[in-house]
Amino acid sequence: MSGLKVEERTDRLVVTLDRPEKRNAIDADLIAELHAVCAELEARPRLLLLTGGTEGIFAGGADIAQLRERGRLDALAAINQAAFARIRALPMPTVAAVDGPALGGGAELAYACDLRVCTARAVFGQPEVRLGILAGAGATHRLPALIGEARAKELLFTGRRVDADEALRIGLVNRVVAEPAELLACAHGLLDEMAKGSALALRLTKLAVDAPPTAHPHLDLLSQAVLFEDDEKHRRMTDFLERRRAR
Repeated sequence: MSGLKVEERTDRLVVTLDRPEKRNAIDADLIAELHAVCAELEARPRLLLLTGGTEGIFAGGADIAQLRERGRLDALAAINQAAFARIRALPMPTVAAVDGPALGGGAELAYACDLRVCTARAVFGQPEVRLGILAGAGATHRLPALIGEARAKELLFTGRRVDADEALRIGLVNRVVAEPAELLACAHGLLDEMAKGSALALRLTKLAVDAPPTAHPHLDLLSQAVLFEDDEKHRRMTDFLERRRAR
């Protein structure tokens, strides 16, 4: 892949945006590569760590030169939106590790992940209205879900940027690290904690949390019924009881 670096680990993929000369701008080729990553994770579900590395840039947004030339049919094709929706719907949890600016489509890519960690120099923003368009790849619905309607509207209407401290305070990110060198360790630490659980329980928990309100409680009951019959549940509970008896 030319725009992404992909590292395979036993329980996760580590995907790094790799267009430093373009500030990791999201173009059509990069979107195609993200679709390929999604296809792999749909076929063989694993955790995902998505990052721009620790070089001071996550993604500076869409490639404006390409975006300027797109017409109404391109907008209706949902080029970025479809890829980000596919990331959001991946079977297993995803973490975005953000260093430096995540702007426009870059911010929307981070919002598509389940959790976000960032460095102290991270910045999030939706400048689309200042370019004569709207944030059409997920921010209009994901941002209100993350930080509330009023805050989201302010950011979408004004294009104001949010620094790391504010992002943590309003719930846009889960963790902030002081130094860029700590970022990937922090993200992997979160994924390591997830990996201690049952993969099937983790997958069904994500499915339940992301389901529309009308799916509850039926989805929860069905998911729990599946898990109650799973060998992994019996093994884990047996191990727990034996450890308690040993104490």
